[in-house]
Amino acid sequence: MTYKHLSLFIIIASLRVSAQTPDSFRRQIQEIISAKNVVVGVAIVGNNGQDTLSINGERRFPMQSVFKFHIALAVLSQIDKGKLSLDQKIRIDKRDLLPFLYSPMRDEYPNGATLTISRILQYTVSESDNVGCEILLGLIGGAKVVEDYFVENGFKDVSVKHNEQQQQANWALQFDNWTTPKSANEILAAFFYNKKKLLSKKAHAFIWKTMKETTTGQNRLKGRLPQNTVVAHKTGSSGANKEGITAAVNDIGIVFLPNGQHYFISVFVANSTENADTNERVIADISRAAWDYFMTKPK
Repeated sequence: MTYKHLSLFIIIASLRVSAQTPDSFRRQIQEIISAKNVVVGVAIVGNNGQDTLSINGERRFPMQSVFKFHIALAVLSQIDKGKLSLDQKIRIDKRDLLPFLYSPMRDEYPNGATLTISRILQYTVSESDNVGCEILLGLIGGAKVVEDYFVENGFKDVSVKHNEQQQQANWALQFDNWTTPKSANEILAAFFYNKKKLLSKKAHAFIWKTMKETTTGQNRLKGRLPQNTVVAHKTGSSGANKEGITAAVNDIGIVFLPNGQHYFISVFVANSTENADTNERVIADISRAAWDYFMTKPK
């Protein structure tokens, strides 16, 4: 291809992106999904709430580690009420560092440690630490406390029944910890805009800084976005069972655009017989389509 032809190709491609409509955006997402043997739930909200897209948005999907975001919000609520403190130190003994759970914390402190709640929250959310998750649930009284917190504050379609140990010991139990793509987006927006003052300023700044520091799932929402794009997100993964079915490959979050705007996006991939890379690529492709769509929108 000559330089002249390459330039023409780029111009035509740019025109196609700039001419994208809500209907063509939806078709693009559906094409990404239909090409794979998966069930996908998508909810996207941007352009100050003027643009929304939902596919299986009210379908229940297992959260897996996405629920650590919900747990963190419940913990921060108790901190705001004075029941706990971000600076409060918690002794973690070696016996607490369960060997069968994924835990960067255990890798760093194999013999135990004394850590602040803020550090445990960072491990749990940013690094999806399962031991940290269990410690936090123990501090606030268990999974039911998390579910009750969201119900009491008017949120629907959030079910938190089991901790990490329970759902990892029994494949079926992960389906009791569920949400919908729409609900995931609603919670992201409610706690980001914080119009109802559900979080103090300190707690609000803490959770969104921590979400932006997430290290897991780099090939999901962030996978095909321009380098250094800021994404505040939380991932979840089930792995595959002996039949080769993956129950959950998830990522929910906020993508911040260079034009000063942002969009909320929750993507849940379930009942997949595809491999791990393909499952993540579905999320990355959907995220890239959303990026291209909102980057063409006026401020």
